[in-house]
Amino acid sequence: MVPHRLLFVCTANICRSPMAEALALLCAEERGWAIEARSCGVEALTGLPAAPNSIRVIDEVGGDLSRHLAQPMSEELALWADRVLVMEIRHATMIRERFPAADDKIQLLGHFGGVMEVADPYGSWVFTYRRSRDLIRRCVDGLLDTMPARPRRS
Repeated sequence: MVPHRLLFVCTANICRSPMAEALALLCAEERGWAIEARSCGVEALTGLPAAPNSIRVIDEVGGDLSRHLAQPMSEELALWADRVLVMEIRHATMIRERFPAADDKIQLLGHFGGVMEVADPYGSWVFTYRRSRDLIRRCVDGLLDTMPARPRRS
């Protein structure tokens, strides 16, 4: 069975989208699901590491962003993904303008956690990053609840 391919998108690909990528992998592992997750940013500078507080709060829940490097949204990523999950409405707008083929794949991640958008914690205190992490986790769990199970092969 082919794994679900989830692309998480934020602005710079150093806070929200890498946290979502890591959390999606953790959630899928807990469910025994096969997924592939990647992340990118609509304004990302290639090669930037994840924000230190993103690394810290993901480490607290068993994930690892220590080797994450930012990458910009690309046609290749748009074609790869089954779903393109954005943090803000403006991210969806920018992707639709640049990559029209991705239009029917774009969804607001916050929708799956009961919010419209997932606010950017960049530059905030660690407790703000924890709140973002917990919201993103709720959204990712909600997303996975809407998807058919694709068990990992043993």
